[in-house]
Amino acid sequence: MGTKERRERAKDATRQKILDAARELFASEGYEAVSMRRIADAIEYSPTAIYMYFRDKADLMKELCYADYEAFTRQAQQFADVANPIQRIRLLARSYIRFAVEHPNHFRLMFMTKPTPEMVQMDEEEMRERGRGDPTRDGYAFLMQCIQQAIAQGWIREDLQHDPELVAQILWAGGHGVASLQVTRAEKEPLSLIHI
Repeated sequence: MGTKERRERAKDATRQKILDAARELFASEGYEAVSMRRIADAIEYSPTAIYMYFRDKADLMKELCYADYEAFTRQAQQFADVANPIQRIRLLARSYIRFAVEHPNHFRLMFMTKPTPEMVQMDEEEMRERGRGDPTRDGYAFLMQCIQQAIAQGWIREDLQHDPELVAQILWAGGHGVASLQVTRAEKEPLSLIHI
């Protein structure tokens, strides 16, 4: 490996170290309570070093969210070839809960941290570039695709067939509730996933 490759690896490792520390601090202390200096202290770097990688705290938070959503969507895509949309939805729910259990800090940051206005300033074009609405890159769009297929095949109750968005919200809320319980409950024993 040459010098350039070593430098790139070192940069990537430092960037990842910053992201990991920020994720943990944001999840445990809250976005507002954490400063760039606090993140720098956690990894024993100067705040100036962090600014070489991220413009500001909002930029860092956005990058964290993108990376974590991409990881979650990659995990969900393993079910894309399952023919039955209801089975796919069940597998997605289990995957969502498993993601929460295996990555509690990621989950807290993604789904249990209230976004601030500076974190969500994104125009439509940027959202599309990041995969918004593309079922292969957006977990929610993938769920919507599954629901629309389930409706087309007659798997969803007739009174709900006119509103796939409502069905998605109901299913996501149920899965999110179980996942949140898994992440926040004090007991060591995980909840059973048998009925999902």
